Amino acid sequence: MLKKPSIPKGTRDFSPEEVIKRNYIINIIRDCFRTYGFQPIETPSFENSETLMGKYGEEGDRLIFKILNSGDFLRKVKDDVYSKKDSTELTPKISEKALRYDLTVPFARYVVQHQNEIEFPFKRYQIQPVWRADRPQKGRFREFYQCDADVVGSTSLWQEVEFVQLYDTVFSKLNLGGVTIKMNNRKILSGIAEVIGAEDKLIDFTVALDKLDKIGKEKVEEEMKEKGISNAAIQKLQPLFTIAGTASEKLALLKELLSSSEIGMKGVEELEFITNTFTEIELQTATLEIDVTLARGLNYYTGAIFEVAAPEGVDMGSIGGGGRYDDLTGIFGLKNMSGVGISFGLDRIYLVLEQLELFPQTVMAGTKVLFINFGEEEARYAMKAVTKLRAEGIRAELYPDAAKMGKQMKYADKRDIPFTVLAGGDEMKAEKFTLKHMKSGEQQLVSFVGLRAKLL
Repeated sequence: MLKKPSIPKGTRDFSPEEVIKRNYIINIIRDCFRTYGFQPIETPSFENSETLMGKYGEEGDRLIFKILNSGDFLRKVKDDVYSKKDSTELTPKISEKALRYDLTVPFARYVVQHQNEIEFPFKRYQIQPVWRADRPQKGRFREFYQCDADVVGSTSLWQEVEFVQLYDTVFSKLNLGGVTIKMNNRKILSGIAEVIGAEDKLIDFTVALDKLDKIGKEKVEEEMKEKGISNAAIQKLQPLFTIAGTASEKLALLKELLSSSEIGMKGVEELEFITNTFTEIELQTATLEIDVTLARGLNYYTGAIFEVAAPEGVDMGSIGGGGRYDDLTGIFGLKNMSGVGISFGLDRIYLVLEQLELFPQTVMAGTKVLFINFGEEEARYAMKAVTKLRAEGIRAELYPDAAKMGKQMKYADKRDIPFTVLAGGDEMKAEKFTLKHMKSGEQQLVSFVGLRAKLL
C-alpha cells in the first residue's frame, strides 16, 4: 500500500479561497507601499551562509535552514573533523548556502552589492517567503511570507514617523481597528543596561526582556540570573516591569532613570520627537504606545524598534515589527549607511482578519457565469461569447465537457457561480442565449448585448 503523501511540519498548502484572501492583504500592503514611495526588489530564496550567519544572534543562527552542498558533500571533510561529530565545526564544511531567515539582511547585502546603481535614500519594499527552523505553533510557521519596507541612506527620524503612519494606513484599509503600535529604542535599553551595571550582558539582557509578554516577569528574571545578571541589577529593573501611564509620563520616568547615561538619554530624545509629532498628526485607527520592555531580539537594531499588537481579545502574537539598524550594511563593508524598516506578518494578519470576520464578501467573487456545454457546435458558439465577455472584464467560463446538465449545474452551484448560460440549437438559430440566475432559478432569453448588460 502506497504511503499517503505529506508536507514538512510547519508548512502549508493553500486552497483557492486562502490564496485569494492572502492576495487581498498583499495587494493592500503593496498599494500602500507604493503610495509612500517605496520601490520593489526581489532577492534569491537562499543566500551564501556567510551572508546570514552571525546577523541574528545565537538564537537566530540556530533557526537558519542550512542547504547541503551538492554532490558527495562528505568527501572533502577530513576524518578528524567528521569523527568529532561537532555540528558547529562540521556544518561549514558541508553547507555553504542557507535559506533566508528574513528580508532585511538580504536587503543589506543587496544595497552593498548594488550601491553604485542606487539613488540614496533608497526606499524599497519586498514581499517574499522566508524560512525559520522554529517550533511550529499557532501563527508561527517554518515557511511564511514577510512584507517589508525599508529606507537606507537617511538618519532622519521623519522616516520613523512615516513608518508609524504606514502601519496605521495599512491596518485602516484592512478595516482592522484597535491595533497598537508599540515603540521603544535600543539606545534606551543600552542605557538601562549601563545604569544597572550590566553593559557586558546587553544581548542577554535584551533577549530575556523581549520575552516578558510571553513567559512573564519571574521567568525573565530567572533567565537573566542564568545569564549572569546580578540580583542587584535585576532589582533596579523593577520600575520598568510595572511602568504605566501616558507617553509623556513614561518618558519622564525614563529621563529620571537614565539621567547618568548619555546613550540612554539620546534614545529618550528620539522617542520624544516621534511621540510629540503624533500630538499634531492624528492616526486613523491605530494607537501609538511606548513599551519600555520591548526589546526585539535581533542584534542589528540600534535605534527605534516597533512591534504591532493585534486588537484586544484576539489571541495572537505580534502582527508586525521593525526598527532602525545603523550598522547593518557596515557588516558587508558599506559604512555610515543608516537604515530603518518595518515588516507586516502576512500569516498572522490573515488569521486575525479571519477570526474577526473582516474579509469583505467581494474578495471571494470568482467566475460570474458558466456556459453549459451541449456539444461541439454549441460549445463553439458559447466560446465566442465567452471570449467577448472576458474582453469586457467579465469572469466567464465554458464547462469543458458535454456532460449531463445536472452535473454541470451542480458544478456551478458548488463553486458559487451566480449565473449559467444555456445555448442549444434553438438559441443558436435565434442568435440568443438563455441566462439562468442560479439562486432564484429565473431564466431569460437575451441577445449578446442583453447578456453583457446583465452581467456587467
